[in-house]
Amino acid sequence: MKGETMAKVVDEGAEKTPGVDGQEKETRVSRRSFLTGLGAASVAATAQPLIAAVAEQPKQEGAEVAAEPGTVPLVLRVNGVERRLRVEPRVALLDCLRENLDLPGTKKGCDHGQCGACTVHVNGRRVLSCMSFAVMHANDEITTIEGLGSPEKMHAMQTSFVENDAYQCGYCTSGQIMSAVALLKEPCGPTDDDVRNGMYGNICRCGAYPNIVAAVQAVRRLS
Repeated sequence: MKGETMAKVVDEGAEKTPGVDGQEKETRVSRRSFLTGLGAASVAATAQPLIAAVAEQPKQEGAEVAAEPGTVPLVLRVNGVERRLRVEPRVALLDCLRENLDLPGTKKGCDHGQCGACTVHVNGRRVLSCMSFAVMHANDEITTIEGLGSPEKMHAMQTSFVENDAYQCGYCTSGQIMSAVALLKEPCGPTDDDVRNGMYGNICRCGAYPNIVAAVQAVRRLS
């Protein structure tokens, strides 16, 4: 009885197809061939929308990116280059430089205006970029450590910091250098104590203050 049932199932899964000689012959549909055909159909159905998406990709890349809600257009002049972007009105100049303009040389230390690591120049004067909104500087000339000099052509203060070993971990160094360069144009007495007072807002957690003062004084003697 069991054998007859199995034979019936096999017979029901067979088809009659015409042979080359015109006579009908059986084509049996096995479980493996059925699942293989089903899987191929699924892959084909899935591939169609993926292929269509890939074909449309160049159009999406070339299209203008829609403005995000809550952002405003802004034009900043940084290191002599005009940069156009969209930012939220509450974005700090520090975050805008680092995240939006890919200028990570300006460091985020305390984010409360107490360490000086984020110092940049705005219209020639030193500014704590963490305490200033980016939208406030649309018509200003902004200079970061990247615009001060390059490894191939360093600013005199950058060279002096290297020669006097005026850094250890280096995290505060960009802010120290930016403050030191600004100090060259500010009223400051000739002594080391005068320089220490002028650099008071820049903290070095490694304690490299004697070498920092020496580096600043070396440049001041050349000026």
